[in-house]
Amino acid sequence: MKTLTIISTKVLLFLALILVLPDLKAQSNWEIGARYGNSFAVDATIPLKAFRLHPAVYIDSDVAIGTYLDWLFALNDGPTGLKFYPGVGPEFYFYDGFDFAIAGNLGAEYSFEFPLTVGIDWRPNFMVTESFAFDGYNWGIFARFRFGEGTKFVKSK
Repeated sequence: MKTLTIISTKVLLFLALILVLPDLKAQSNWEIGARYGNSFAVDATIPLKAFRLHPAVYIDSDVAIGTYLDWLFALNDGPTGLKFYPGVGPEFYFYDGFDFAIAGNLGAEYSFEFPLTVGIDWRPNFMVTESFAFDGYNWGIFARFRFGEGTKFVKSK
């Protein structure tokens, strides 16, 4: 029962974070999907003016929340839909207590003509509390569904 309460609290925190952001673009593509690698995560992206917010809720034997700020860029003369991103942000771990990390987020993704984005990323981190250790094992592949405004779909370039 305690685990269910912890998961419910984390999901509510994740949703509150999404709802209170004041700087959202009105006609942008939000994405939500699944990420799988060394652990399973519900992965989302929320476009902001100069970058995007990239929250993830990791659900494994324990629960963790990561929120990264990504800067997207495409290669000149590269395939439309192919993007790369570096990012950085905090990660919060809720297991046998609490742990906090500063993490990087490096990835590549491809947005299809239909509302699906797939990609791969790597999220190395440095634990700030308790262990003071570097962890480079957080990698994943993902698939996210894109939501535009209503039925209108705007493909990111």
